[in-house]
Amino acid sequence: MKKEIVFSLLGAFIVTMVYRILSYFISFTAINLILTLIAAFAVILGIMLYFKKQNEQTIIHHIQQQLKNLSAQTNLKTIDTINDLEKFIHQIILERKKEQEYFKNLDSYRKEYLGNVSHELKTPLFNVQGYVSTLLDGAANDKDILYEYLKKADNNIERMLNIIDDLETISHLESGAMILEYESFDIEQLISEVFEQMELSAKNKSISLQLIKEHPVYYIAHADKFRIRQVLINLISNSIKYGKEGGNTVVKLKKENSKIIVSVSDDGIGIEEKHLPRIFERFYRVDKGRSRAQGGTGLGLAIVKHIIEAHKQTIFVKSELGKGTTFTFTLDSK
Repeated sequence: MKKEIVFSLLGAFIVTMVYRILSYFISFTAINLILTLIAAFAVILGIMLYFKKQNEQTIIHHIQQQLKNLSAQTNLKTIDTINDLEKFIHQIILERKKEQEYFKNLDSYRKEYLGNVSHELKTPLFNVQGYVSTLLDGAANDKDILYEYLKKADNNIERMLNIIDDLETISHLESGAMILEYESFDIEQLISEVFEQMELSAKNKSISLQLIKEHPVYYIAHADKFRIRQVLINLISNSIKYGKEGGNTVVKLKKENSKIIVSVSDDGIGIEEKHLPRIFERFYRVDKGRSRAQGGTGLGLAIVKHIIEAHKQTIFVKSELGKGTTFTFTLDSK
């Protein structure tokens, strides 16, 4: 006997028993309503279990027919209820489809993420292995080569440590384990300190670092100073890396109501519009070869976004290929 018949019989049995019990306590109208809902639920359950591997149209069709048959058999005017139940089941199935798609995408993202982590760590590790092997094969006898290879090995080890540090930072931010330590500070002063830190990198490309204030006032932010410094270092560092030789990196400050708006701009290579929606993803690189050659971990912008959102603020990017890029974020003003 087919499973839907079993469940239909079970539903009918439940309906009969409930009817007999409730008739002693409740009015006939109330019994009709409860009876309809219980019967409908029993039929729907049976059909959904039987057709769980069938497509959505098949499930909806059978539920519709069973509910209409139920209505005719019980002589109850429940067309509106049937339509509502139909819509309800339809919505459940659509939501289930969305869940399946979400987990499918999540699994794909997980595999891509693990692949990226593996690649980012293996690349500098293989480089170190290559330098050490060359030295062990006799190149260490040449002091110049020894120094050069040890320096390169040290740089690659530092890169691996940076990747691990960045992964830890993202993990803490995403899990909510990182507690922000709010304080009031002069963001203009903080930007000047970061400029000093980036001065050598900018000088190597003859890039001018500029700070522009829309209004001649104090810009006192209320945020985690250490984390905002991290945001500024990432954004200004990127601006220098991808800015053109002899160009400009400009940080602008302005106030709007209770917000400070900070923008970091360059006049460099820019980003194609198709890449902008994914620019804050972990390990996402617009130009993989160029990015790795610049020494980045591929995690900086992801960290920036997490820090800004942890402050319940917003960040966005505007860019035009060949004309430069601007990152803008907000902070609470004290």
